[in-house]
Amino acid sequence: MAAPRKYPEELRERAIRMAVDARRDPATRVGALRRIGDQLGINPETLWNWVTQAEVDAGDRPGTSTSDAQRLAELERENRELRRSNAILRSASGFLRGGARPPTTVIVQYIDGHKSRFGVEPICRELQVAPSTYYAARSRPPAARSVGDAELTRVLTVEHAANYGVYGARKMWKHLHRLGHPVGRCRVGRLMRAADLHGAVRGRVKRTTIPGKDGCRAGDLVNRAFTARVPNQLWVADFTYVRTWAGFTYVAFIIDVFSRMIVGWKADTTMRADLVTDTLEMAVWSRGRAGVTDLAGLIHQTDAGAQYVSLALTERLAALGMRASIGTVGDAYDNALAESTIGLFKTELIRRRGPWRTLDDVEIATLEWVDWFNNRRLHTELGDIPPAEHETVYYRQNPASTTLETREPSLH
Repeated sequence: MAAPRKYPEELRERAIRMAVDARRDPATRVGALRRIGDQLGINPETLWNWVTQAEVDAGDRPGTSTSDAQRLAELERENRELRRSNAILRSASGFLRGGARPPTTVIVQYIDGHKSRFGVEPICRELQVAPSTYYAARSRPPAARSVGDAELTRVLTVEHAANYGVYGARKMWKHLHRLGHPVGRCRVGRLMRAADLHGAVRGRVKRTTIPGKDGCRAGDLVNRAFTARVPNQLWVADFTYVRTWAGFTYVAFIIDVFSRMIVGWKADTTMRADLVTDTLEMAVWSRGRAGVTDLAGLIHQTDAGAQYVSLALTERLAALGMRASIGTVGDAYDNALAESTIGLFKTELIRRRGPWRTLDDVEIATLEWVDWFNNRRLHTELGDIPPAEHETVYYRQNPASTTLETREPSLH
């Protein structure tokens, strides 16, 4: 209901008419507005404004007439509504672009975020949604699926971070099943997209293998067939570099092809022969702790780098009864499995956790990553189980073989 006027419309018209007539008569013109105002109980200034506007409307005085003022006010109102409509549609273009009407939950979230700026009713009018739909959705308790999605998203966020943030939807799905969460892969993918969780993606890296100049080296016994029927049948080795604030750090690895387990590694500031021989010693020591003391006949596959054709490594392999196998010069495919593991090391740890300050920082981080890689990381080639579990399953099924029950425990 409109607010009551201070003066009745009939009184206003009568006062204007009497004031105009009095001003036209020279005998009553002087003080007409004040006199009539006092007699009718109207403020003289108010009466003067009324009379002035009446004269403008009649064309007797220049100015904006009442009808013109109303028309301008109407145009300004329409202009404000058009600007508001354009602003609403522009801000909602992200989910209106597809053409189809978005889900009610999306509309409700949009209204919640913009109602303080535009208001609920204007937004509903532009989006062609009944305001009752919005208010009903706000008062309705959350659906069981929404509650479950929120809880699962929290689990995904925690587990994704706990696994170096490298798992994509498929491995997170496998990982959740191992934790006792029987969810669908599509649901995991949908929630990871909504939470902006992504797996690690490899990029191109520079390879810096420096071939030995002796011209005398072992042949390639693997011929790119990176398969092994039992543990300790085929090891592959390689090293890479990491940029630190203190200079370059070099990290070498030895991987058992059967289980993809990293059996030896070392970080150093130089890439002399000691880097690869010490890595071999660690691999032999770790297998010895697991009860494997005879490594005779094991194939040790590397590239043709100078460190791997060095006399020190060659003599040590011979003393252990291992067979050296070296790929062709400049061909990464001849040592592809080691290159792949180093690619994972760079993608999952080095590029995501940098920049690195010193050798000590790289060494501690590599220690933790190798422990996670061997004991908890799911490996596609192993049926989405960790390397340590794969070896445990093998020795359980082959009790005559040396067991790994005495292997060094996980850090966690």
